[in-house]
Amino acid sequence: MYSMTFSSIYPMYIQKVERKGHTQAELDDLITWLTGFDKTQIDAFASDESTFPEFFDAATLNPDASLITGVICGYRVEDIEDPLVQKVRYLDKIVDELARGKAIEKIKRH
Repeated sequence: MYSMTFSSIYPMYIQKVERKGHTQAELDDLITWLTGFDKTQIDAFASDESTFPEFFDAATLNPDASLITGVICGYRVEDIEDPLVQKVRYLDKIVDELARGKAIEKIKRH
């Protein structure tokens, strides 16, 4: 996970949400909510070789991110001790929730 690039995973996120009838704009909205990045910054990370540590080091994680709970890839997100792994799983979880049709406002934990 430490050497994985955002640009290698982002297209898979797009495919996942689009297969389920959602849009890249909705995905980007959630990434903005989680990271504080705007569309230009997301596009820049999607086109360069920044690793997940670099991606999340540049992010300003939403204070409500800690409200993201549940199981992703067999692990409870709230119980993950490694900060980077937890942040990546937060991202995975909100992408999964969008793909499953959960309302964006609920995903954002408002």
